[in-house]
Amino acid sequence: MDFAGIFKAYDIRGVVPHQFDEDIARAIGAAFARFVARPAVVTAYDMRESSIPLSQAFGEGVRSQGVDVVEAGLGSTDMLYFASGFLDLPGAMFTASHNPARYNGIKLCRAGAAPIGQDSGLAEIRDMAAAGVPDIAGEPGSVSHRDLLTEYAGYLRRLVDLSGVRPLTVVIDAGNGMGGHTVPAVLADLPLRVIPMYFELDGNFPNHEANPLEPANIVDLQKRVVNDGADIGIAFDGDADRCFIVDERGDPVSPSAVTALVAVRELKKAADDPADRVIIHNLIVSKAVPEIVREHGGEPVRTRVGHSFIKAEMARTGAVFGGEHSAHYYFRDFWRADTGMLAAMHVLAALGESDEPLSKLAADYARYPASGEINSTVDDQQGRLAAVEEHFASRPGTTVDHLDGLTVELADGNWFNIRASNTEPLLRLNVEGSDEASMAALRDEALAIVRAEARS
Repeated sequence: MDFAGIFKAYDIRGVVPHQFDEDIARAIGAAFARFVARPAVVTAYDMRESSIPLSQAFGEGVRSQGVDVVEAGLGSTDMLYFASGFLDLPGAMFTASHNPARYNGIKLCRAGAAPIGQDSGLAEIRDMAAAGVPDIAGEPGSVSHRDLLTEYAGYLRRLVDLSGVRPLTVVIDAGNGMGGHTVPAVLADLPLRVIPMYFELDGNFPNHEANPLEPANIVDLQKRVVNDGADIGIAFDGDADRCFIVDERGDPVSPSAVTALVAVRELKKAADDPADRVIIHNLIVSKAVPEIVREHGGEPVRTRVGHSFIKAEMARTGAVFGGEHSAHYYFRDFWRADTGMLAAMHVLAALGESDEPLSKLAADYARYPASGEINSTVDDQQGRLAAVEEHFASRPGTTVDHLDGLTVELADGNWFNIRASNTEPLLRLNVEGSDEASMAALRDEALAIVRAEARS
């Protein structure tokens, strides 16, 4: 069994059954049970055909260590995080998120939805699973079933009360993923006219990939919002832990603007605890985010990209909220876990409490043109990073840091970050400028250096 190939930085993921099968899931279950050393583990799974057998095999591995399994059944990843927090149990979610149908995987967490990544237990679980964990001599653990969808929906509805908002027409594209299962429970009986798109659970994704950050995957949503005269469009990814917003004109609302909007809403609730004013953001979001956070009395804290870094910083600071450029949103009230549904509800609440259209509302949180993430395939990631730094660092007034890859801010305030992929020979570039022309010029200048290797 090749465990190394499927254990990624934050989760486990591979092609079924060639890389990831029931025997591997069973071995991981036994290792996870040993690692967490708790009396029970909660599991959930998405709509992929392989998810049920893989989750059951994982459960057999858990039970082989005398640990009980609570099966929450069909759910989104944030519902699994809810289960882990609500029940105070370690959790395992069977999903490959937005990856194609042939993939599956596991997202693991400690009790209280605390993250498990490569540096916080995932490598140890991998090594134990690869070595093999013998069954205990005593009785195996038991299996019980618990439907948590209603409790999950009720919890979110208590965090964001939508009952008093003005009537809204909302188009929601679930991408044949888990949003089709959770949205009806969460948004029922509210002043919302929900127009569903692709709510049928289908792990083959017959309409489009369930990755709303790819522009091609929200085209249907954009058209439907405009054609139906809707107030807002919302797209969820395959396991519904991310959401993407489209305004009434069909234009995307950047995750940075959503981060700033939700941050302002959370800051309005701040009490005397200084932690209530701490907002986490990764270094790829717009610089408008920390600006707006400060303008509203908050304290922005900048982190590396990745949920384990965001969650660790939230735990350290007690921060009330965190956002990423990838449309992951984290809430202290949700065990510091990411939930696309709760972020969407905050946007719906802000829109429903305002007389303005979403395009106007979002414009207050979007200040600078950005390139979006641009990937370049390179053979020598570190060499290209060094070349970019050498090219820009000597300019007067330029600042450079290496928190995550290379971030360069020029004297005029225009900036970019470039960082290496952990799993592919890619460099990822994000650029932001004071206007479209300066952003494009900086983007092209940086890309020319990154891609010079391919022309040499």
